[in-house]
Amino acid sequence: MPKFAANLTLLFNEVAFLDRFEKAAQAGFRGVEYLFPYAWQPGELRQRLDDWGLVQVLHNMPPGDWDAGERGIACHPDRVEEFKRGVELAGEYALALGCRQLNCLAGLCPPGYEQGQLRDTLISNLQYAAEQLKPLGVRVLVEAINSRVDMPGFFLDSTSKALEVIAATGSDNLSYQYDVYHMQIMEGDLARTLEQHLDIIGHIQIADNPGRHEPGTGEINFDFLFQHLDRIGYQGWVSCEYRPLRETESGLGWLKALRAKGLAR
Repeated sequence: MPKFAANLTLLFNEVAFLDRFEKAAQAGFRGVEYLFPYAWQPGELRQRLDDWGLVQVLHNMPPGDWDAGERGIACHPDRVEEFKRGVELAGEYALALGCRQLNCLAGLCPPGYEQGQLRDTLISNLQYAAEQLKPLGVRVLVEAINSRVDMPGFFLDSTSKALEVIAATGSDNLSYQYDVYHMQIMEGDLARTLEQHLDIIGHIQIADNPGRHEPGTGEINFDFLFQHLDRIGYQGWVSCEYRPLRETESGLGWLKALRAKGLAR
């Protein structure tokens, strides 16, 4: 049965960030993720994890200037050294937090470069990150994000593009982070894609479409999808990376129903 993690960047926004760990644990989550840990000291985050018996499932590598609209720099040819410094920082946090997977955001396509240059830079940076983090026991993930609604111009916006880049690295320390919401927008065919590429999928994130709210608010048949994950033998985490339609707790009925049926951890 799926094991669910809470994305604390989006869930439990009714309280301050450091208080969200408690809220997640009280709601029955065993794992947490969030976009970035770098605004806090590793020790204070680790203390929250330990206090509430939570696993740090995932966080992202530094994305450049997020507040200015940057969404990753891994495909930017002029920022390779900055990317490498980010790999080092992300690794330090991952070790301190016991986090075994880091997501690398490819980024928006910068102007003035051909697509081939961006691809080559991304592949080289992923090779570097995977090699540097492997001795730490940390796996690198890369995800496709929809370029129609949320991130126009994002370099990796389909499963095929992400898998082609992963294959081109030749690394055995790199996996695909499959985001159900983004890929429903870009390509659909969720169940078949999950099954076909199960061996390379290291992490799954969920939100319904349209709206990016909790399961049951949109068009995706999550009851079927969660049972499908069991049928195909997915063993990783399923992270709730959605924007609650209202207050977080009131939108967790879908998860409570799964647990009542013995279909969720």
